[in-house]
Amino acid sequence: MSTPAQTDVLVVGAGPAGSAAAAWLARAGVDVVLADAAVFPRDKTCGDGLTPRAIGELQRLGLEDWLRAHTVSKGLRAHGFGQTLHLPWAVPGGSLPGWGSAVARTELDDHLRTTAIKSGALAVDGLRATDVRMAGSRVEAVVFRTGSGPVEIGCRRLVVADGVRSPLGKVLGREWHRDTVYAVAGRSYVDSTRSDDPWISSHLELRDEQGELVSGYGWVFPLGNGSVNLGAGTLATEKRPAEVAIKPLMQTYADTIGAEFGLSGPLRQPTSALLPMGGAVSHVAGDNWALIGDAAACVNPLNGEGIDYGLETGRLVAELIADGGPLGETWRSILVDHYGEAFSIARRLAGIATRPKVVATLGPAGMRSDWLMTLALRWMGNLVTDEDRDRAARVWRWAGRRSIARDHRPPFA
Repeated sequence: MSTPAQTDVLVVGAGPAGSAAAAWLARAGVDVVLADAAVFPRDKTCGDGLTPRAIGELQRLGLEDWLRAHTVSKGLRAHGFGQTLHLPWAVPGGSLPGWGSAVARTELDDHLRTTAIKSGALAVDGLRATDVRMAGSRVEAVVFRTGSGPVEIGCRRLVVADGVRSPLGKVLGREWHRDTVYAVAGRSYVDSTRSDDPWISSHLELRDEQGELVSGYGWVFPLGNGSVNLGAGTLATEKRPAEVAIKPLMQTYADTIGAEFGLSGPLRQPTSALLPMGGAVSHVAGDNWALIGDAAACVNPLNGEGIDYGLETGRLVAELIADGGPLGETWRSILVDHYGEAFSIARRLAGIATRPKVVATLGPAGMRSDWLMTLALRWMGNLVTDEDRDRAARVWRWAGRRSIARDHRPPFA
């Protein structure tokens, strides 16, 4: 397909955030081009899990029937410190769907991109964004590298959804601050006799090859196709950097739980990535451009989940653009209003979890309490929305308000 020379809105990055933004913009009647460096379908390092918050956004896009043709999960099975707890997604007082899923990102992202195309967006792939051409303080065009040389696409508005490293965001001045907690995470695929398990599993007591407790967690997400997504993540800060080799840690984890989960064969497609989390970036918008999803560090500091935020921010930025509103400070304020308090308190709690001795002390007590772990799932799983008015939601928002007031660098600042 020939590359268009001009569009009203250019979306760079066709992951969940970019595809959602393009779909909603096209449905609003906006001329939109969705560009990506890869040729689809393509893989993406991810746990592949879809929490109820992500399910709700996919329902908005009209994809529930497609989702239900995949695995459906009832909730989280939490393991650790001699305990196993089953924590359902459906929670009293919650406003989100009571089920989750898991779809490999190769398939999920391709389907979301197709949804954007069917909605009216023009998609081009194999175009790597490398630079911008400015007119004063506004982006006038994005420069792409192709096999046949550089090309430009002019735009009135630009949405940057190019992932955790966000190379285009860096060109525009995005800065990642590592003084708050971030993650180093890896994932793989492995055959399993429990591929149809209706519960996703998380191991909160993760140990390395020497048997030492690691400040992180492991997961097993059934995919319903004879395999599971198996991964591990460790938390770190600038002062307490991660000193764990993720791929060997995943193998140790698989060897430890292999018999229980019916694992067989090698770990396939092992990959790893750094995850900026909790809005730990600054300069997320300009006069006519905005960062969304992973590019804006919209990743849950307590569980590494980012698909739900990607889908949400894609919809929110589309609504702002379709209404003709300004970007710049308006977009940053929207991110702060929606996620600032929750990200702030989540970063503090995750920061505590970077200390293995603290985890070893508090973990057993927490796992002995169904009530406490149910609350933890609600908070860690990003299952509190603006609409929720129950006690768990009120406590979470109360803690968030007090946390952000004490931040030396609040989210998105």
